[in-house]
Amino acid sequence: MKISRRLAAASALSSVLALGLTLNSTAATAAEKEKCYGVAKAGQNDCKTNTSSCVGTSTVDGQTDAFTVIPGGLCERLASGSLTSS
Repeated sequence: MKISRRLAAASALSSVLALGLTLNSTAATAAEKEKCYGVAKAGQNDCKTNTSSCVGTSTVDGQTDAFTVIPGGLCERLASGSLTSS
């Protein structure tokens, strides 16, 4: 009986630790990304625009209200890239 309790406790502890590590890496990954407007190719935007509500519905290359999620710090280095929608 003692072994099964120890096993259960060890299993629960390892699960909690694994969950904590997963949540921590997810937050770090999200913090390293940014929305970049004006760089998506037609039909390649990541989310809604001012004129549509679906992914992949931008109608022209470089549509200024359509964004693509890219690594942080890259957007402002791209030609026509902007961190805000226009």
